[in-house]
Amino acid sequence: MALLLEAVGFFLGTVGWALLAVTLFNSYWRVSTVSGNVITTSTLFENLWQSCATDSTGVYNCWEFQSLLELPAYLQASRALMITALVLGFFGILFAMVGMKCTKVVEENPNVKAKMAAIGGSLFVMTGICGMVTISWYAFNITRDFFNPLFAGTKYEIGPALYLGWSASLLAIIGGGFLFSSCRAHSSPEKSYNYPYKGTKSAASAPNMTPVRPRVDSTTSSAGKYGKNAYV
Repeated sequence: MALLLEAVGFFLGTVGWALLAVTLFNSYWRVSTVSGNVITTSTLFENLWQSCATDSTGVYNCWEFQSLLELPAYLQASRALMITALVLGFFGILFAMVGMKCTKVVEENPNVKAKMAAIGGSLFVMTGICGMVTISWYAFNITRDFFNPLFAGTKYEIGPALYLGWSASLLAIIGGGFLFSSCRAHSSPEKSYNYPYKGTKSAASAPNMTPVRPRVDSTTSSAGKYGKNAYV
């Protein structure tokens, strides 16, 4: 059971980490459609690194954000959190591979392997939390500007990359939880209790219980043992 729990947790955590990497470089974090006639209809979409625009003919142009300091604070924090999530997930994979029972690393010490599995699960959980905070914070800013009647800029909607990021973060958290809980299932070497056992002693091994007879001196005359009437 513990081996299955570890395998499922490692699989879910790794898949969640990989999907977070795909989410980071996905271009459709937020999408806005500017409708007009057939010629001017265009679609705007952005992610953490660039902004792109495409028209109805399929031609699109992208430009990267030039200055980091000119970006909004939530966008800078989102970049940092996503990169942190990927780094934590990478180390989580390494620790989980060492701590799993199916690997041969440190197999002679199950307690160390259990600790490694627990650390890997914790890193996966932290990966999912960082991703969840990033995606939710970014989505909050999108919805805040969209429903703000005083906002004069381009109003965007939630892009498909955010839904992918939410799913990836949830998978990483679940996988990390499975790995962390599997450390309890690692059976430490059972203590053997030796109870004294006294078997039935055989007759051969039993001590000689024959009563010791008093030694009779051969030089002593046996006549002294009997009274004088015995010779009558």
